Amino acid sequence: MKLQKNTLLALYSVLEFAARPEEHIPASEIAEKYGESAHHLAKVLSELVRARIVASVRGVGGGYRFIGNARRLTLLNVIVLFEDLAQGLPEPPPQAGATHDALARVLGEIDQIAVATLGSVTIATLLKEVGRAAGAGSAVAAG
Repeated sequence: MKLQKNTLLALYSVLEFAARPEEHIPASEIAEKYGESAHHLAKVLSELVRARIVASVRGVGGGYRFIGNARRLTLLNVIVLFEDLAQGLPEPPPQAGATHDALARVLGEIDQIAVATLGSVTIATLLKEVGRAAGAGSAVAAG
């Protein structure tokens, strides 16, 4: 499954905020870390604010803060804010018939498994994985 840039940026942001839930993190810090413009990130963060996953705090010492429940919020909860997971296959050529139908069924089953998996992985679980990877000397930073 290939996710759009905005979706990945939303997931990175949520993980950064959830790793430091008591802090107000400036959008510029996240944008710089992930090589994105603060203006573009602001559009993604506004969607996360609307979904009540993060809160925006204005003024000196402001930024964004995680307000979701990391043990209940899943990757799927974030992804569906930015992705249409029910896309399916494009229109087949007329001669595809049964071949297209069989392929669509198999790919549909794969999509269902992917959605179920994304719905079972919480932000808390992924934060633990990031911590393990960072502790093992991986290039992944834990916030």
